[in-house]
Amino acid sequence: QVQLVESGGGLVQAGGSLRLSCAASGRTFSNYYMGWFRQAPGKEREFVAAMRWSGRTTYYTDSVKGRFTISTDNAKNTVYLQMNSLKPEDTAVYYCAAKTPDYSGSYYYTDRSQYDYWGQGTQVTVSS
Repeated sequence: QVQLVESGGGLVQAGGSLRLSCAASGRTFSNYYMGWFRQAPGKEREFVAAMRWSGRTTYYTDSVKGRFTISTDNAKNTVYLQMNSLKPEDTAVYYCAAKTPDYSGSYYYTDRSQYDYWGQGTQVTVSS
């Protein structure tokens, strides 16, 4: 059974940094697609970043390009989201998600409905 467990959230001042971790277990994830999403109070869950576990191509929503970096660590079976130059509008619960392999040749997926597994989320609060 796939399990995703996020950690690393917290309270940080604007301009600061956080690194979120998503520990994945229950499968061999080398061909899985991984994504980070976030949900602010009163808003829908939105895409943040994505990549194929073993790939090099990454994709980001415009508002985080140049500030956030998604990466994977095979040895630790962990997906990371490095967040720099944080802004108050980045405040949200951040979720890690995994999509089963489909061998379509796609490098990433951005639609939350395409993901099969989700973590419980970790709160990120950025103060001004």
